[in-house]
Amino acid sequence: MNPIRVALVEDDEVIRTITFEYLSRQPELQAVICANSAEDFLAQLADAILPQVILLDVGLPGMSGLEAIPKILTKAPEANIIIQTILDDTDVIYQALSLGAIGYVLKSTLLAGLKEAILEVMQGGTPFSRSVSRKVLAHFKPTPQLQPNLLSPREKQVLSALVDGLTAKQAASRLGVGLESVQTYIKGIYTKLQVRSRSELLVRVLRGNA
Repeated sequence: MNPIRVALVEDDEVIRTITFEYLSRQPELQAVICANSAEDFLAQLADAILPQVILLDVGLPGMSGLEAIPKILTKAPEANIIIQTILDDTDVIYQALSLGAIGYVLKSTLLAGLKEAILEVMQGGTPFSRSVSRKVLAHFKPTPQLQPNLLSPREKQVLSALVDGLTAKQAASRLGVGLESVQTYIKGIYTKLQVRSRSELLVRVLRGNA
């Protein structure tokens, strides 16, 4: 299996150096770009091997990470953008997901956790720091459903587990059901809510449409 091509966009020199050195040492990863701003990243992208995963800060000098997302996806449409930031504001999370980010982790995440997030996104997952998922869940719980009878009671429980940041396996353990059953419920939720990924699902939740 070829290593996953990873890029890092981070303006803090210490965090950038430590993180990039760590990523470069991982046999599963190939660190291809290290940039201190969105502008720097876009300039390097023109001559570099396209990354598969991009760790992108929000509070960058010049162009913000949020402003950069659509520009990055125009040049690298297959890239998976994981926001890495100190901000766990609900509005910022919503904007990042709406613009096309596939994950959202806080800078308090350990380096090993960043690696797990990268591996997870390449396996079709949507990595979120637990506190981010809890913030989304707190926003979700008091929000009345626009279509209250759309999901079954069990599907609502699975949805709550997903919004809380649990994997399908963890959701199965919480609910005391088999993994295959949870996967079936997830497919049903995606179909009924007309979403294709957890990030799209969380956008629906943040909009109050789930």
